[in-house]
Amino acid sequence: MATLRSAKIGETVTVKKLNGEGAVKRRIMDMGITKGTEVYVRKVAPLGDPIEVTVRGYELSLRKQDAEMVEI
Repeated sequence: MATLRSAKIGETVTVKKLNGEGAVKRRIMDMGITKGTEVYVRKVAPLGDPIEVTVRGYELSLRKQDAEMVEI
């Protein structure tokens, strides 16, 4: 199972599934990351946290922990 955390810089991936429960899953969905959405990985911080992505035309920074819940 590949996750958003494992995506490489410059890669465009499609979200297949959101893992997680309750408020955390709702927060990720509220940011625009839903099933079928294309996500472009722009940057990854030197220590790997956070990950900067482009979703639905806007830039978003995600913690590694949250990116791990997004299956691609």
